[in-house]
Amino acid sequence: MKKGRRPSVKGQGTVTCGRAAEPESKKKKKLVAIHQALNVDPVDVETLRRSAISEGGLLTDEIRRKVWPKLLNVNVYNLPPKPGKDIREGHKDYNQVLMDVQRSLRRFPHGMRPEERRVLQEQLINVILYVLQRNLQLHYYQGYHDIVVTFLLVVGERMTIALMEILSSHHLRDFMDPTMDSTKHILNYLMPILERVNPELHNFMQRAEVGTIFALSWLITWYSHVLSKFRHTVRLYDFFLASHPLMPVYIAAAIVLHREKEVLRCDCDMASVHQLLSKIPQDLPYEVLIIKAEELFSHYPPPELAKQAALQLHKSIAVSTFQDFQMSTSQQRPDAVLRKQFKEKPCPPPANAEVASPLVGANQLVKMAVWGLTATLGAAAFAVVNSAVDWAPEFVFQLFP
Repeated sequence: MKKGRRPSVKGQGTVTCGRAAEPESKKKKKLVAIHQALNVDPVDVETLRRSAISEGGLLTDEIRRKVWPKLLNVNVYNLPPKPGKDIREGHKDYNQVLMDVQRSLRRFPHGMRPEERRVLQEQLINVILYVLQRNLQLHYYQGYHDIVVTFLLVVGERMTIALMEILSSHHLRDFMDPTMDSTKHILNYLMPILERVNPELHNFMQRAEVGTIFALSWLITWYSHVLSKFRHTVRLYDFFLASHPLMPVYIAAAIVLHREKEVLRCDCDMASVHQLLSKIPQDLPYEVLIIKAEELFSHYPPPELAKQAALQLHKSIAVSTFQDFQMSTSQQRPDAVLRKQFKEKPCPPPANAEVASPLVGANQLVKMAVWGLTATLGAAAFAVVNSAVDWAPEFVFQLFP
């Protein structure tokens, strides 16, 4: 009998080892797929989208610095200049932005030295004002800074400006009208999803008259204001950047549906239900919710939901321009080509040319970039930059023009 047991034990051990190796194998396959998608000409944006959506998202911030610009059709070799010191003079939104940024301490990494955080806060203010100044049709709203700081912490000041200009004109456009009408319209997509999937839960919330205001901060900040762990925030950003502009609404529906039992146990009144739903648990299964949101989007797409009278009265700019926006991303050149074009471009060298000029030795460039990033983000950034040099050295050079 003993001899009969041994093969079983070994077999179980082999299966366990194999299962443990599966996630690592999937990760390596994803890394290879992303690398190939970034280097083919034109860039394989569809593969990048699938990678951002699939389990684990884009895996690391180093990869996000390469992929996020491609998802939004941003040329990393043609970034906007850093905002000048005069950006704040006479800006109508300066005081409100300043107050919001001063209240955003929790959005910065724990343990960051005060002087480092202040540098980032100054950059945050400048980025917001710069985007608004260059796009006068856009109107600042409280919560916008939560999105901007997320990008700032991952990609740096200049690339954040480029990404936010695109996002503000497309995915976030309905939130940046002079009134809340368009934002309310986006929120109106939530209840019809719940009604179709779970009529009992929908009717309970209707009787409680809770409305959808509990999800307002979720949508307008892409959940960054309500999540305590940065890795959860950037995972959702991977998903949203690769998806339809209304996908944050479908994530909201997935969260409410996931918490069905909690909601139905609640007192059926507005105060109780609102208090429960407005506080997102920090241990939510985000990969499960992303899959659920995709299923909801597939079964109940926006055009079907929009047939309801409440949604026909207002046309979403983000929704109506999304198809054209996606098409615009399909003919991007890989960074190797863009870098070559940038070096061959017959134009005067930019300011601080000692950093941007190809005449300067590569080692010196990396050292200066590492010094600059470490001064801004602290010692923890040193390891990040070391990895980025291998993955994306041209990105490091772009950080400090």
